[in-house]
Amino acid sequence: MTVLSFDEQGVDVVYDGTEFRLEKQLIEDATQKSYPDVTDHEVLKIVEKQPELNGEARRIGDILA
Repeated sequence: MTVLSFDEQGVDVVYDGTEFRLEKQLIEDATQKSYPDVTDHEVLKIVEKQPELNGEARRIGDILA
């Protein structure tokens, strides 16, 4: 299971027991979108090859609001 924790500067990730950080700029470069417009599902796709996408995608801007 992958755990994502969002803040204004990026995302803390726990994936397969490993903790790391995805910085805002890296996420924007990978998705070609502004950080608030990226969804949690898009971040999961950066981390995992074939993520289980449950529920509706949420924009980071909405998560941080």
